[in-house]
Amino acid sequence: MWQFSYSHIYGNATASASKMAASITQTCHVACSANRAPNVLSWSRGGIIAFGTCNSVALYDPQERRVVAVLNGHTGRVNAVQWVHTEDCAPESHLVSGGSDNRVIVWETQNGKFSQSVECKGHTAPVCAVDAICLQGSEVLVASSASDSTVRLWLSHGAQAECLHTLSFGSGFMMDVSLALLPGSRVPVLACGGDDSRVHLYVQSNGQLQRVVSLQGHEDWVRGVEWASIGGELLLASCSQDCLIRVWKLCAKSGTDTLTEDDHSIIKMKEDVFEVKEKDVHAVFAVSLETVLAGHENWVYGLHWQPPSFKGGQWTQPLSLLSASMDKTMILWAPEEGSGVWVEQVRVGEVGGNTLGFYGCQMSPDGSMIVAHAFHGALHLWHKDQDKEGEWSPGVVISGHFNAVLDLSWDPEGEFILSVGSDQTTRLFTPWKKQDAAQSTWHEISRPQIHGYDMQCLAMVGRFQFVSGADEKVLRVFQAPRNFVENFANISGTSLEKLLASSDTADLPEGASTPALGLSNKAVFQGDLILKTDVEEEQFNSISDQYQESYFHPLNLTEPPPEDHLLQNTLWPEVQKLYGHGFEMFCLASDSTKTVVASACKASKAEHASILLWSAACWRQIQALPCHTLTVTQMAFSPDAQLLLAVSRDRTWSLWRRNPPSSDSPEPQFSLYAHTGKDTAIHSRIIWSCDWSPDSKYFVTSSRDKKVIMWGPCRLEDNGNPAEIQHCSSILDVGDSATAVAFCPTLCSDHSYLLAVGLECGRILLYRWSPSQDSAGGQDWASYGETDTVHALAVKRLRWRPRAGRAGRQSGSLAGAKGEKDPQTDGGNETEEESSWAQLASASADHSVKIFNVNKRAL
Repeated sequence: MWQFSYSHIYGNATASASKMAASITQTCHVACSANRAPNVLSWSRGGIIAFGTCNSVALYDPQERRVVAVLNGHTGRVNAVQWVHTEDCAPESHLVSGGSDNRVIVWETQNGKFSQSVECKGHTAPVCAVDAICLQGSEVLVASSASDSTVRLWLSHGAQAECLHTLSFGSGFMMDVSLALLPGSRVPVLACGGDDSRVHLYVQSNGQLQRVVSLQGHEDWVRGVEWASIGGELLLASCSQDCLIRVWKLCAKSGTDTLTEDDHSIIKMKEDVFEVKEKDVHAVFAVSLETVLAGHENWVYGLHWQPPSFKGGQWTQPLSLLSASMDKTMILWAPEEGSGVWVEQVRVGEVGGNTLGFYGCQMSPDGSMIVAHAFHGALHLWHKDQDKEGEWSPGVVISGHFNAVLDLSWDPEGEFILSVGSDQTTRLFTPWKKQDAAQSTWHEISRPQIHGYDMQCLAMVGRFQFVSGADEKVLRVFQAPRNFVENFANISGTSLEKLLASSDTADLPEGASTPALGLSNKAVFQGDLILKTDVEEEQFNSISDQYQESYFHPLNLTEPPPEDHLLQNTLWPEVQKLYGHGFEMFCLASDSTKTVVASACKASKAEHASILLWSAACWRQIQALPCHTLTVTQMAFSPDAQLLLAVSRDRTWSLWRRNPPSSDSPEPQFSLYAHTGKDTAIHSRIIWSCDWSPDSKYFVTSSRDKKVIMWGPCRLEDNGNPAEIQHCSSILDVGDSATAVAFCPTLCSDHSYLLAVGLECGRILLYRWSPSQDSAGGQDWASYGETDTVHALAVKRLRWRPRAGRAGRQSGSLAGAKGEKDPQTDGGNETEEESSWAQLASASADHSVKIFNVNKRAL
């Protein structure tokens, strides 16, 4: 049997960084989800799941539970992904993807990495389905269907692609296509399922692609078609919006078969017979209906034959079909041994909840795992139970945002990340150290907020409290429930006593739930849970008792929860709403002493562009800071909490100083310390981002004008007069709009500063800045290349882990857990080795959150 592993595949397929950069950075984690399209997921014989996420194709290893590569090439959403399976069932060397950019791309593996081999251009509308088969040599036959009402057949050979045939369907659309070779020949047969409720079969005859039969029976749009080769026959499965699945049989007819056609004493299914004349092939084939499978209660969107298995020295195709439906279930169908009647073997899925159904499904090469992707991009994975026959249990799988990620923040101890996005959720990711695993993997373990507005920004206030802002005028404050703290301790391996000591746990609620018509998460306390169980035991007294508002059930987690638990049982209660802004929230910042939170909203006039300060102790508005005339785009408190920096769409920055404490006002007050005006501003476009050096001496600004500039030094004078702060670096041109910037919290070995810059094109660049070097000739900046994978769209936020080392790797349980030594070290002290690493988290408009390990010793 073939044994193959993709685990060595790392790095980006389109823009690999320089060798120097590759040794400096490694991708630690990619959080992403599948696109909202039926054909966007495919499982390879080598064990890798490929799925479209935004404009990229992610390659996910379900055994290692991590994304091993991201392929960037499409400029629009990826709608269809398909591995090109080989006849000998070897690991695939080709992958085909189709996107909303009207393109079909064939990817090929070279030296263990996938790269774009050929691009098929010709469609004039988004591609919605692709399939491919290997012909002789390296030739790949690709079929693609698009919204331009055409299906095209391409021949890809090396770096060339030729469009062989174009089928036009007038005003109709083909939802899915599937390719196979006719039994006993090398002639391809193409199946197309469309909005005319029929399945059309095309065969190449006399050099032309001709329709040979249209299979009728479905009563609504045909959503999926897939061929399987069993013995000397082909089976075609088709699924439809009529909630039914039909299985058709295609076989070759010999000359004697036609003699019994007129014998009316034999009852048999109606057959559609067609003839093929192509080169040296002259044969007759018949198609008949094998079975109709009824079991789903909603549209059936996807189906998948179980991959061939190796038995008795050869590959055989099991008679087993998986289907996924909008009724939130997947069913595994197979014929009964005695009667041969197709029946439901296994049904898995969700009951209730506020999710929509499944778009597509796939099965692992050995048939032990099945995966579905849902309307909101989440993957749902089930494992076959080895001990109990016919039992399947949910498994741990990747998750992530299904729309642009706009902000993220580390907790003060650097143990987990919170991110918010346009998918109206706040998500929490942390490393999970499994008992028998060599290293920890990152997973989403909580979804503190599920909102009705697109999320814009967040700020952590201590370890277990955060403030978030969305496309509304209100800020919301959330606090972790006790159930989360207990589960976080279990999964991350942290001491629960230590966690409870670090937070005010006297009145922590058990969890949170969202009322049916509410936007706010209500706290659920211990008393509420006791009340619920009492009510359940008695007969329902009233209608309101039957429909309880609280859906929260405390979970005792030892591994990351599946999607249905994330949606219902991991919310954090909302403890406060903050009113004061006149427009939608845009940015937030909190200081290191956990006393002040600053917020700003969208503004086109000076009166709305004021920064509001809030006391984190009582959540009262302390102060309004007017200075800017347009939206404040980002803010940052200095690490010593004495200064607040704000940058704006009006191309200027302002610096605010914390006043010395006085008896008149117990709450901190800030006054304007320095700012740039129209005459002193260096940036000529919107300033997107800013950050402070770890010693609070310098700050950096980055702008749409492609410039990154250092300012300072900031020395607090006692006279309280506004200071003159000049730019103290040469102007760094990064070649594209600089949308995010962040200082590493630890200095380099030569006391210079390490800086990460995120660009609109998705690249993340690393620079070292030395204030002691001559800035006149640009000698103060040194480039260290870029991260080993890039985003497909703009980088929205960069954040370094607030302390040295890698999350989930305490000293003593580092890379040395298996006796491994890092190639960059000489086997010295483990604690010292771990402190030479830094971690950088990035949020992007391409729906992904990425975490990079940066080896500072290699700088």
